[in-house]
Parts: sequence; structure tokens; C-alpha cells
Amino acid sequence: MSAVNRPDHPWVGLFVTCLVDLFRPTVGFASVKLLEDAGCTVEVPSAQTCCGQPAWNSGDRKTSQDIARQVIAAFEEYDYVVVPSGSCGATLKKDYPLMLADDTAWAPRAQSISAKTFEVVSFLTDVMGVTAVEARLSGAATYHDSCSGLRSLEIQDQPRRLLASVDDLELREMKDSDVCCGFGGTFCVKFPDVSNAMVEKKTGNIAATEADLLLAGDLGCLMNMQGKLARQGRDVKARHVAEVLAGMTDEPAIGEER
Repeated sequence: MSAVNRPDHPWVGLFVTCLVDLFRPTVGFASVKLLEDAGCTVEVPSAQTCCGQPAWNSGDRKTSQDIARQVIAAFEEYDYVVVPSGSCGATLKKDYPLMLADDTAWAPRAQSISAKTFEVVSFLTDVMGVTAVEARLSGAATYHDSCSGLRSLEIQDQPRRLLASVDDLELREMKDSDVCCGFGGTFCVKFPDVSNAMVEKKTGNIAATEADLLLAGDLGCLMNMQGKLARQGRDVKARHVAEVLAGMTDEPAIGEER
């Protein structure tokens, strides 16, 4: 897009993520709504792919570097890159500069993408200055702090501040909300017994709040915890925080049949 045709409002490229695309498109639509309500012009580049995190975490440096170059090329013209996932967001923001540090042509482009990449709730609060949303949801919810969002991107207070503005929603803090749920991308595949023990502790803490809704900012964590809750026979629904903040809760919760 030429400078003449650039939008007057912040121009955002939405990085949808694989899990949202394949399992929970509602999260993408909710993110678009939240960003447009905040005054952004939003586009979803069709050339985007996986962020490359599975390859990077598995030690496949060449594949992860190739994916990073493709993602950078697809998104570098935007003012901001916004991601409804702390883990994928952290990959673009923290890992791309490491992946391409020795590539003189791509290292500056990786740094540029890093500087303008944000997780969606963090972008709304920290960049766009959003302090409240127009949404309503009757019930009690508890919030899980996903590892990458919390430790790599320092996302903790931001979702809670916006959730406090949702009419009729009560937020109940669980014990050890900042402890890993056991998903960890490839971790749950490599160490299934350890992963299962971790998610059992997590679901016990969720149940102890007696909340009827589990929220988080990472779909992988939500699918992991919801799956364990369902197998335990616990009646706790799970949703991505963006769905609640956007008021888009008419769709069945994660794991429910349509």
C-alpha cells in the first residue's frame, strides 16, 4: 500500500494463529471487533502461516527461520502486528530477533517486527488506551495466566482491568493462577505424565473457585484445561478472553458441540 492510500487510523495486521484458524475462528472475529471498536483499521493477511514456534522449540532452526521470514514479509508494512495469543506473540516479538540474528539482511526486519508486535489485550490497554469495554456476561469467571503472555510479554493486569468492566461478570482469582497448565506446546507431547500431573493441579484450583467460566489468552492452554475438566466431569466452560471482552459469547464454549 502506498503512503497516499494508508489508513488514517492505526493500521493493524492481525496474526490469527493456527489454533484460532483451525479450532476457534470466533477468537479472530472477536479480536477484529475489539480492534475496530478501539479505532483501528484491521486486515488479515492471507499469506500468513504458523509463527514457527513448534519448529523453534523442537530445535529445527532452518524451518523456523524460513517461517519467520515469510511471516515478516507478510506483516512488515503494517503499523502494528496484533496476536490473540501470548505464545505466538512472544515468538514474533522475542524469538524472531534471535532466529535471524546472524542474517544481515533479515535481522533488522526481525527487530522491526518485534518492536510493533503485541498481544491483543495488551495492545488495547497499553497502546490504544482502552480502559473499558461494552460487554455483558452474567456469571463468575476465573482467569489463567498463560506462561508466554505472563513471562515473556508481562501480561497480567491488562485482561483483569478490562474484565472488570464487563457488566454482571464476577472475577474470582484461583490459587496459583500464574502456574503453567502443563500444555507448553510440544512439552505435553514429550512429557505427557508430567503434563497430566500439572493440569490436574490446575483444574483442582479452577474448581475450588466455584466459577462457571474459565478464561485465558492462549487457546492451547484453554483446550488443555477444558479437556481435563471435561474428563473429570466438571461443569466449567472455557472461553478466550477476547470473546468475552467483545461480547461474542453466543457461540458454544470451547469443547461444546455446535
